[in-house]
Amino acid sequence: MPAQTHAPTQTAELPAELTVVVPCYKEAANVAPMVARLEAALRGIAWEVVFVDDDSPDGTAARVREIAARDPRVRGLRRIGRRGLASAVTEGVLSSSAAYVAVIDGDLQHDETILPAMLAAVREGAEVAIGSRHAEGGEAGTGFSAARAKVSDAGTRLAAMLLPTPVGDPMSGFFLMPRALFEFLAPKLSARGFKILLDLLLSAGRPLRVAEIPYRFRPRQAGESKLDATVLLEFLGLLMDKALGGWLPWRFVSFAAVGAIGVVVHLAALFLAVQIPGIRFEAAQWTATFVAMTVNFLLNNRITYRDLRLRGARLARGLVIFYIGCGIGAAANVGVAGLLLREGLAGWGLAGAAGALLTVVWNYAVSSTLVWRGR
Repeated sequence: MPAQTHAPTQTAELPAELTVVVPCYKEAANVAPMVARLEAALRGIAWEVVFVDDDSPDGTAARVREIAARDPRVRGLRRIGRRGLASAVTEGVLSSSAAYVAVIDGDLQHDETILPAMLAAVREGAEVAIGSRHAEGGEAGTGFSAARAKVSDAGTRLAAMLLPTPVGDPMSGFFLMPRALFEFLAPKLSARGFKILLDLLLSAGRPLRVAEIPYRFRPRQAGESKLDATVLLEFLGLLMDKALGGWLPWRFVSFAAVGAIGVVVHLAALFLAVQIPGIRFEAAQWTATFVAMTVNFLLNNRITYRDLRLRGARLARGLVIFYIGCGIGAAANVGVAGLLLREGLAGWGLAGAAGALLTVVWNYAVSSTLVWRGR
């Protein structure tokens, strides 16, 4: 039997003072328990909860609608064609009119019972109240695997080097703040990846008044962890983006880095192809080119455009467009480099570099506008 929510109390008739934003993907089994736990933890507080679902295939949005039909404090936002915790949180917060907003994971690992203490801390003058696993009295070990704990600890140490605000748990996804402050910072956010709190702290441009409320990180009861290697890459990308002041888009840097990997793949494939008896160099070169382009496409789909990831028929269509776009880029590379060399405007090294730069910019433009366009 799924957990049942209590009947709405009188606070449901008042405008919400607190909006709790729950970004989720494939968390259908956790929706009803989350609402029930918020009901118990927030008695006496006028609250609402917004589940922001990235079009989960397990019926998460439908489960939210079922509960929302009988409890007006429950709302759902279903996002089609885009993913990412940070952007989901941003959309959820911007849908609120409450004075305060809180963010809590949909997997029930955060301790919702400290929300009143977090709200009290902000009412009393803190600009951000953070549910902290590392403050005295907090605990993280029971909710983390050994590998995930190491990643989190490494990220915490790295983030501390850039943060203007000393925070014991900047990797926390559990925090509460005035909605007006979030809205002020929203245009400055990268809104990528899983570390929205870190993005907020880095985007403030000044030390914020922070209150850290300790809690015990729980083991996951249902669903699956979303942490994988690409989350770490996105985290590093966020730090780089903030360190560079946002002047060079992280997505472009990621695209260029994948392209560099593609060069290595191309050379490795070419080396193997020329070992085939009777194969001509031109055929080996084309084979290596298609192998490298395919690897580039798959890596970009997994990393650079993770939030716009293609699947099924769209994946096949995107690959064809990527082949065509990269083919045009390769032709432009050769043409521009040759022109610079013939006209004496550059030596072979500079001409080659100019052609390569043009190719990267062209391929990035094609990829962003035709292959992984927002939808």
